[in-house]
Amino acid sequence: MTTPNKPPSELTQAVQALRPYFKRAALFGLVAGILVLAPSGYMLEVYDRVVNSRNHMTLVMLTILVLWAFAVMETLEWARGQIMQAAGQELDRRLGDRIFDAMFLANLRRLPGGSWQTMSDFRTIREFFSSVAVSSVMEAPVAFIFLVLVFSIHPLLGTVALVGAAIQVFIGWMNERSTHPPLTQANRSAYAAQLYADGTLRNAQVVEAMGMQKDIHARWMAKQQEFLKLQALASHRAGGFQALTKFMQLTLSSGLLGLAAWLVLQDHMQTSGGMMIVASILGGRVLAPLSALIAQWRTVISVRDAWNRVDELLTNIPAKQKAMALPPPKGALAVENVVAAAPGVPAPILRGVAFALKPGEVLAVVGPSASGKTTLARLLVGLWPAASGKVRLDGADVFSWDKAELGPHVGYLPQEVELFDGTLAENIARFGDVEMHKVQAAAQAVGLNELIESLPQGYETPVGTDGGVLSGGQRQRVGLARALYGDPAFVVLDEPNSSLDDAGDAALAQAVRDLKARGTTFVLMTHRTSILPVADKMLVLRDGQVQAFGPREEVLAALTKNALQAQQAAAGRQPPPNPGQPGQPRLATSR
Repeated sequence: MTTPNKPPSELTQAVQALRPYFKRAALFGLVAGILVLAPSGYMLEVYDRVVNSRNHMTLVMLTILVLWAFAVMETLEWARGQIMQAAGQELDRRLGDRIFDAMFLANLRRLPGGSWQTMSDFRTIREFFSSVAVSSVMEAPVAFIFLVLVFSIHPLLGTVALVGAAIQVFIGWMNERSTHPPLTQANRSAYAAQLYADGTLRNAQVVEAMGMQKDIHARWMAKQQEFLKLQALASHRAGGFQALTKFMQLTLSSGLLGLAAWLVLQDHMQTSGGMMIVASILGGRVLAPLSALIAQWRTVISVRDAWNRVDELLTNIPAKQKAMALPPPKGALAVENVVAAAPGVPAPILRGVAFALKPGEVLAVVGPSASGKTTLARLLVGLWPAASGKVRLDGADVFSWDKAELGPHVGYLPQEVELFDGTLAENIARFGDVEMHKVQAAAQAVGLNELIESLPQGYETPVGTDGGVLSGGQRQRVGLARALYGDPAFVVLDEPNSSLDDAGDAALAQAVRDLKARGTTFVLMTHRTSILPVADKMLVLRDGQVQAFGPREEVLAALTKNALQAQQAAAGRQPPPNPGQPGQPRLATSR
């Protein structure tokens, strides 16, 4: 049984859809390539007709004709460039949003391609359409026509031109084998150096405060020097092959002229001296596209590497199928025996976690560091998939739910609060349509309204890059206001009061009470006990497993009892409680 052919990749299909652009550009290039011979034809006609006839009108008409040929040739070249630019824009229209979404998801899932390097790769592919390398490929049919013309002048001349073209192809193949490995490694080293530099700039305060700049700079220089060394090696090799191709082109052109003269002297070719020059010019033009392509080989390799990376990303992150629209959630949460790990890491972080909340209930999740609280938060809002089990909101799988549809009904505050370059109002309104009454209500709920209104620009105050103009506590309050914007049905807050003062703590607790009264379901990951009074239920995590879940007062009583028994056991008054005894819950204290 024959295996069916593998369908072309998404990127390949998108480029194949641009064939009409490529065909028009190739046609224009064919005509323009033929008109390249206009100066040579003008030279031959002047020597043959004008000089012999001494006719001024012939000279004028030939000059007008060659100028017209120049104008047409340049117009066609300009048109070809415009067509290829339009092809790049069409590719961007077809794949730009798709690649951005795939890059975003890859970053969430910690897969290759989840960085801005992907957009740079896509730009490299798009701009390649207008490159000299593509123009050279499109001129290949013109080179074939020139080769046929050389054969028509004399078969031996055509054979020599064909051999020269074969040698040029061999040089190109050697160039590929020689330069591809160091260039590919150089591109990787350059990317690594860029990432290291970006990380250094993000942590500039730490670097400066602890005098780390010298050592950090030395490490960056080592990465940069590796990149420069590999790039220099590739350039050295490519330069040698490029010089060899130019030598071949010049040698073939002069060689054909000399061979044509020898054939005339041997009476093997009955033609004028002008045809010898034509054969020489045509032979040189046969190798011109190959020479230009070899000269641009670094660009070709860069585009090929960029193509492979983008193609791999689109393959690993398939396009989402349009799902049936779901009604807005009410806030009923069900976590069904979830086992989960960080994307790309086989070891599970959560094991068999299960609980349920009714709309309007508040759950406090406590447990020591590395117990899995942040992983649970990411699962609850659908950022990470579960290896097994499901997280359901109103019965629907949160991970599969279209986030553009679900997002307005969900609030989320991660441990590391990230704000975006824009105004306070835009950040609170999630960069959608700014409805000021909702923005002010969210800011008022977290005790931020008075502070904002005291600023000279109020809600139009720019927050700067990463919210750099705000303090840690202010950034956290803005993040809280963003999470509560629009009265979402389901809110997950990961350490929401870690940077808040007493006033901020009180404002947060009151905001939770107010939204709870309107039916919002809350899950609060916390180490601080100040938020516990607003919780209806508590869940205790240890080592990724549920140690206790139930009404807050019952769980707190059990925690207190177990802590007391542990102290008594440590003092030698009685044996420690046996976690395996019936009715004896195994609980972890919150730290």
